[in-house]
Amino acid sequence: MNIFFKPEGALIYTPENQEYVSSPQGLERAMLSGKILEANAIMCDDKCRLLVDLGGVRGYIDKEECVYKRDGEATKDIAIITRVGKPICFKVLRMCRDDLGAYAVLSRKEAQKECIQSYLSDIICGDIIPARVTHIENFGAFVDIGCGIISLLSIDCISVSRIAHPGDRLKVGMQIDVVVKSIDRENGRIFVSLRELLGTWEENASEFIAGSTVAGIIRSVESYGVFVELAPNLAGLAEIREPSSLSFSVSNKIGHTAAVYIKSIIPEKMKIKLVLIDAGDKRADALPLKYYISSASKKHIDRWVYSPSVCGKIIKSEFEKY
Repeated sequence: MNIFFKPEGALIYTPENQEYVSSPQGLERAMLSGKILEANAIMCDDKCRLLVDLGGVRGYIDKEECVYKRDGEATKDIAIITRVGKPICFKVLRMCRDDLGAYAVLSRKEAQKECIQSYLSDIICGDIIPARVTHIENFGAFVDIGCGIISLLSIDCISVSRIAHPGDRLKVGMQIDVVVKSIDRENGRIFVSLRELLGTWEENASEFIAGSTVAGIIRSVESYGVFVELAPNLAGLAEIREPSSLSFSVSNKIGHTAAVYIKSIIPEKMKIKLVLIDAGDKRADALPLKYYISSASKKHIDRWVYSPSVCGKIIKSEFEKY
């Protein structure tokens, strides 16, 4: 994939980008060659115009040049204000001078337009692309899939192992890989998924051995047991060990670290039976994402099956090419 179309923030510290933004001459070369550059937005003025940090040169992005919109759509002020303090991509429209010296007129809209026309318009369902988490809601995470173009990663597509909130798995600013789940070309929307890249049941289960005691995270507490996440795409059901001297209330331990003994691993039922040994007093950090498929190793998948071949229950994803 063209490096210019990575999520915002990927270019800002590259030597090539630094060379272009370090002088008026570099900015002029970028203007003539149509380069997409990045720098930090440091202020939004009373005209909703962004001031961009270009070292010794002032850079301005007018309100109508801040965000690419489909015909008839208005640019909301919040979409501009929230860029302050963050890396922002742009193309140089022209170099100018006033009494204060040289300044550059920039356009984020033109960079996004090129990204859509030269990159996103060609992707199909099943393509694996890099993304960056921009913000998180109860129903999912929004991710930048190129030049600030935003896509939705819904909570059910984050992992097979269920979570109560996307923040249990992701943080704002995280660089992740995603697979294109569906495309609404009429409305210009792209939806992505993560779980297909985090391994099948067998791939995840192969990291564990029956008879060992391991750490996990309590994800839910039911009357019949406790679901403990062992990996982002793998959870097991734990019984609570007796005697009573080791018993404790786990209803308020959701999200906490747990020590569990692995009784058995059963591919035919896609189950891992656990015994809950102990639970921590503090919430656990999210388990690190382990990619079994990544954008560096593979660019596309047509189909993904999570379930073992010997299991009657099928969990899978199929990607239509359109």
